[in-house]
Amino acid sequence: MTKSPFHLSRRGVLKGAGAIGAAGLVWPSMAVSQDGRVLTVRSYSDLQVLDPAFRLSAPEGDIIREIFAGLVTNVSGDAWDWELYAAEEMMQEDDQTVFFRLREGIMFTDDYGMMTADDVKFSIERVADPAMESPYAGDWASLREVEVIDELSGRIHLAEPFAPLWNSTLPTSTCSILSRRAVEELGGQIATEPVAQSGRYIMTDWVPRQRTTLVRNPDWPGEPGGFEEIHIVPIEDPSTAELGFEAGDLDHTWTAVSSIQRLRDEPPPGGVVLEKPSLAYVWLGMNQVAAPLDNPNIRRAIQHAIDRQTVVDAAYFGAAATSTGIIAPGLPGHREANLYDYDPDRARELLAQEGADNLFVTLDILNQSERLTAAQVIQANLADVGITCEIKQNDSGTFWTLGDDSSGDYWQQLQLVLSRFSMEPDPSWATVWFTPEQVGVWNWERFDNAEYAQLHAEGLVTQDPAERDRIYKRMQDLMEESGQYVFLTHEVTGVLHRDTFDPGLKPNGEPLFGEFRSA
Repeated sequence: MTKSPFHLSRRGVLKGAGAIGAAGLVWPSMAVSQDGRVLTVRSYSDLQVLDPAFRLSAPEGDIIREIFAGLVTNVSGDAWDWELYAAEEMMQEDDQTVFFRLREGIMFTDDYGMMTADDVKFSIERVADPAMESPYAGDWASLREVEVIDELSGRIHLAEPFAPLWNSTLPTSTCSILSRRAVEELGGQIATEPVAQSGRYIMTDWVPRQRTTLVRNPDWPGEPGGFEEIHIVPIEDPSTAELGFEAGDLDHTWTAVSSIQRLRDEPPPGGVVLEKPSLAYVWLGMNQVAAPLDNPNIRRAIQHAIDRQTVVDAAYFGAAATSTGIIAPGLPGHREANLYDYDPDRARELLAQEGADNLFVTLDILNQSERLTAAQVIQANLADVGITCEIKQNDSGTFWTLGDDSSGDYWQQLQLVLSRFSMEPDPSWATVWFTPEQVGVWNWERFDNAEYAQLHAEGLVTQDPAERDRIYKRMQDLMEESGQYVFLTHEVTGVLHRDTFDPGLKPNGEPLFGEFRSA
């Protein structure tokens, strides 16, 4: 959901939004600025699952990619690119065939032996298997099979060309390689206690809601990680994390978008402030099965009632721009304009047409300051056209289950929801979460459109950039025409880190822990 869709957090150098106190109040600080051995970083969510096929948030993916080596991984820098990780060699032989050869001597922990091509076959085909019901099965939508040539070599065979393969499948944690024997002994899935780890780091400890500890893997045959230990602290609210940095309890954090300019003007002592373009997208969604949102004219009225510019300006202090869809500038499918925008008079007309007086709706949000500010402006916008809106704040553990059928029946009463999904650098990674297959998984609006599904399938195999651009623009038109979406912003990413090290970051600011190095 990094969907990966995702976003979570909680804690406090102050009291308040969290169930626990600041990192520095829970255990002694071991920041890299003190001894150079330990890197302490903020994550916006705590662990819920470490299975690559079922991860819930981007921070889980950040850990998974380090402890379960994939064939390749992203590289740090300003360009989206990849480098070899578990693979010693990778080669695209034709549009439907990729050859790989593993490094020799990658050992799984817990006495599970050496990583083999059979483990690669198991891990990839496992995600793609419809019986697994992995929400990331679409990352391998064109997979035919993985062929094992010998102990270390194999070929990935596609049924048809797959445009996102090198952008949003192979370099991501979806392609993490697991031990077949270990997973089968676990009964088929991994929870929060990893076994048979294989990457540059291994996870040695997890204290729920406090800290995850990674240490260098002494058996890793490649270049080691830059720090002996990495402590990952879940802090939901970015403003709270900024205070943790200033108190010396954190070495690296994402900041609130609204704080970027202030931190640039007056960075904390020893702090470096970076601003990165974001691929993520924030939107207001409407669940079409929950009355009164089962009425398309009510949904259209809400679309017209929302002053998107004011919402974004208030939540991000003018640091972020409004968006035209779920696909960011620079990617195929980015639209130039929205189809429906702020028009409160038209909203009132539609409500009057439906005889909708004294409407009451609920708006669920993640308990973060930016989300609350945005929700309060939306609440005021709706009140201006005669709709009463109650804001319901949720901690991360609750929020990311609200629209999930398997987590209970709250999805039946979920009405409005303010969400943010992370992205990989391919438009299909934005659109996949709103396909019919994702209804009740990540598609909480329960948007169900046959043309959209067909276009998504076409976009995966289309090689012509102009045609892909047309496909993904039309898909976003269909989303907006449904009345179920108000596109708000792609945000920007603010990063704050100590000047004693160089952070390994993707172009959008997401961390690559294995690439962090002392300056």
